[in-house]
Amino acid sequence: MTTAGTDRDERTPRTEQPTVPRVDPQGVAQRLAALAGEALGGPLPVRLRAWDGSETGPADGPVAVVRSRRALRRLLWAPGELGLAQAYVTGDLDVEGDLAQALRVMWAAARERGAHTPRLTLAGRARAVGTAVRLGAVGPRPAAPPTQARLHGRLHSKARDREAVSHHYDLSNDFYRLLLDDTMAYSCGYWASEDPGFGPADAQRAKLELICRKLAVVPGARLLDIGCGWGSLTLHAAERHKAQVTAVTLAAEQAAYVREQVRERRLEHRVEVVCQDYRDITGGGYDAVASVEMGEHVGDAGYPAFTAALHRLVRPQGRVLVQQMSRAGTAPGGGAFIEAYIAPDMHMRPLGETVGLLEGAGLEVRHVESLREHYVRTVAAWQRTLEERWDDVVRLTGEETARVWRLYLAGGALAFEEGRMGVDQILSVRPGPRGSSGMPLSPECRYPGQERS
Repeated sequence: MTTAGTDRDERTPRTEQPTVPRVDPQGVAQRLAALAGEALGGPLPVRLRAWDGSETGPADGPVAVVRSRRALRRLLWAPGELGLAQAYVTGDLDVEGDLAQALRVMWAAARERGAHTPRLTLAGRARAVGTAVRLGAVGPRPAAPPTQARLHGRLHSKARDREAVSHHYDLSNDFYRLLLDDTMAYSCGYWASEDPGFGPADAQRAKLELICRKLAVVPGARLLDIGCGWGSLTLHAAERHKAQVTAVTLAAEQAAYVREQVRERRLEHRVEVVCQDYRDITGGGYDAVASVEMGEHVGDAGYPAFTAALHRLVRPQGRVLVQQMSRAGTAPGGGAFIEAYIAPDMHMRPLGETVGLLEGAGLEVRHVESLREHYVRTVAAWQRTLEERWDDVVRLTGEETARVWRLYLAGGALAFEEGRMGVDQILSVRPGPRGSSGMPLSPECRYPGQERS
């Protein structure tokens, strides 16, 4: 038996039956919209439908569907982004129509009203609790969905970092095979052509080639790939440029995949795959070091040690390329949803801070290239694949995980589109004796053979 304020299985979303007779002439949707409007500083920009069948709001936009009292209870316990995300991934809250468009409309309203998180006065909070009581939504804190990360130990200890990486990257190689193209590159591509036939895999190969040319990777060069993912850069550099590559990852699933690819391609003589923390890498003297979208995971306090390791591991006149996401200084993390469900403990900083930290470690920054618009296209391609293969993804991961990724990709594409997040390639060099960089003076010959769009 279920009573008001209690739950059935937290993993089983449900649509509650309309309450009959309705004592209050105002429906649930109208009551919820009034509360939301007070918090957001204006009327809800999307249509709202509640579990009693009531609706309110614009007739021509996306429809947010509050399927149960439990969605409201989640928001009472976790106001803002995290509560909304929990309600969405469990199915207590849904969106009819284009999820990305619904998020776009909400962000536009937030910008216009100058608010990014719901804000209620003390009196408003009291009214919210009163409304929740009348709607039967007050009760114990709902359990966090099982897809939410649960990490242990000291922030950015090696053990906790291993847990954080495993939460995201060890989801399963089969899942990432469904989502990604045949390069298995899980980072921003480089859309070097406007040709309609130029697709996601082409953009990833163009990115890999761009990195190799910026790093001046030549046959026999020693390349260290920190945070190698599923080995896209490692395999490209070893096959196409005949480099000697050491590939490092903390994710066991990734390491197993790269080793399998190395065996299949008969690259054992050129590639070594190491499953370890970057802090445990020994040796040095590498001709080039690459870190593609891994630095976000080392944490704010740990970044100076990370840049010091980059300097230590590369030889004098050797080059270092960091491809890294950035975010405004007012929101350096990934946001409540991303940090809870996708990349726990991640930290993104403004581009200028990253450049300063690289320079502080003794590296000379020589070139910075923004790829922000390229990430919009990259994520859009992943979104299309997710929707096209939705049934396969649900069978493999379950409905809740599939919904996590739908929300993640829709929100991520919008963040890059609107400039709330960026991504950049930062090329630096470790100066040699008396400051020599070993880099050519002419920009035209700096990256020979680079294809132009």
